[in-house]
Amino acid sequence: MQKRIRKAVFPVAGLGTRFLPATKANPKEMLPIVDKPLVQYAAEEAIAAGIEVLIFITGRNKRAIPDHFDKAYELENELEQRGKLQRLEEVQNIIPKGVTCVYIRQAEALGLGHAVMCAEAVVGNEPFAVILADDLISNEGGKNCLAQMVEQYNAHGGSILGVERVPKEHTDRYGIVSVGQMQQRLGRLEAIVEKPKPAEAPSNLGVVGRYILSPAIFEALKNIQPGAGGEIQLTDAIARLLGQEPCYAYEFEGQRYDCGDKLGYLRATVEYGLKHPELGAAFADYLRTLNATQAVAG
Repeated sequence: MQKRIRKAVFPVAGLGTRFLPATKANPKEMLPIVDKPLVQYAAEEAIAAGIEVLIFITGRNKRAIPDHFDKAYELENELEQRGKLQRLEEVQNIIPKGVTCVYIRQAEALGLGHAVMCAEAVVGNEPFAVILADDLISNEGGKNCLAQMVEQYNAHGGSILGVERVPKEHTDRYGIVSVGQMQQRLGRLEAIVEKPKPAEAPSNLGVVGRYILSPAIFEALKNIQPGAGGEIQLTDAIARLLGQEPCYAYEFEGQRYDCGDKLGYLRATVEYGLKHPELGAAFADYLRTLNATQAVAG
């Protein structure tokens, strides 16, 4: 009987250089989309998918992340004294009861594979999820991305990579997979290549920031050589798994926003602002006024 997915790893040690100077002292994962930081959206997705242990792989200048998920006695007392009970509830329920946060320091930024390897002592001999907070994924009215993948794991086992179809000219930005016949959005993984040139890409199915991995990935990570930039690539370790156990690509349902990119981040901010329960209507009015003003000025 296969073990259920209880743990999720969040690699959050990156420097976020594309958002400098905003990320000079503030973690990129703490950049807000309207009124919640990216890392909270990622944690909420994991918790809604049944995750009980959140494992954050952190680095220097990332103190704000554990502080965000920790109890804030002074703030909570102030909100209670002022009668701001809705805000108090929001702050107190960021991490619900029964969910544990673990923080592991990644001493050197040696790649995504190395960040995952740092979690081995906590993950143990269990399958687990990996979530990259940069990839914000919304599926209005349906199961979130990780919940979909957990459902696929429960049905098929193995390791599962979340994928989406990317523009052919952008294959050099992703790990690209080739798969057998896709059935109900799931295909057996045949090969995976890290950032191939468009002319050399085996498909346009790009791996995004959602994974379910078997514990065998740790041994694979220990037995690969550093790849591009001297980093330990998770893609290379997954490629080693292909001959050992079933691996799948799952084309999830939902809209992904690449919030590691400035334009993707702005798109997410606008679209989440438009559907915000408090601000959506007023924000939509503002955008209509702005468009009208620009049209007249143009």
